Amino acid sequence: MPQVPFKRISSRDNALFKQATRLAASARARREQGAALLDGPHLVTAYHAAGGVAETLLVSESGYGRPEIRRLFEHSAARARALLSDRLFAEIAQVVEPVGLLALIRTPAPSAPPSAPGTCVLLDGIQDPGNLGSLLRSAAAAGVRHVFLSKGCVFAWSPKVLRAGQGAHFALALHEHAPLEEIARAYAGTVATTAARGGVSLFEADLRGPVAWIFGSEGAGVSPALAAVAALSVRIPMPGAAESLNVAAAAAVCLFEQARQQRSGALSTPAARA
Repeated sequence: MPQVPFKRISSRDNALFKQATRLAASARARREQGAALLDGPHLVTAYHAAGGVAETLLVSESGYGRPEIRRLFEHSAARARALLSDRLFAEIAQVVEPVGLLALIRTPAPSAPPSAPGTCVLLDGIQDPGNLGSLLRSAAAAGVRHVFLSKGCVFAWSPKVLRAGQGAHFALALHEHAPLEEIARAYAGTVATTAARGGVSLFEADLRGPVAWIFGSEGAGVSPALAAVAALSVRIPMPGAAESLNVAAAAAVCLFEQARQQRSGALSTPAARA
């Protein structure tokens, strides 16, 4: 028997089930309620490890039969818990084969951009949820703290972005609907963007100080007005047949080259290696 009380939900008329269904299906509902759903034990564990307390933990009947999920359901911090029939749980889950655990959380309230964010990422119109989540994961792994997203970006707390981010959200300060040009113009370090042609080779650019990285949408790239603010344009050398990388891969290459330079204090130029 569980060590904490929980309710059983078997009807579609239940208010909590209706709320979870709306959050799962509607980006507008997620924005209006300031809420999101975390799918699976990995995201739930990462959220709690970062100090978060879920509003509600939801478990399916079959999920509750799995020891790992049962332990999380019974012992993780949450203000409420509910067990759903597999049939109802499947209507909320965003994947074909649900693991059996969801957490309803409150998303962080918008905060004012910091005056000195250090190395940071500015995202201009990133629409693909998988790309955004992967990019956030790379940013967190590279030690970036602040990510600024334009109004045209996909909602950072959507289920697909959360799954691709694998917990990166909880290590980052995400600033949505951010005025990217204003932030870039006021930035005290180097403002850099990527270019398919021209510019400086990434491995010859001096990235040892703070950098505000600008990455643009998958189709249109960085807007001309925002690109004009960048003092540094870099290209990623690609000796293979591909003409370009997707934005998540390009960001990872840039961020980890900067991390390498900052750790070693050296560039990758032939002169530096001599």
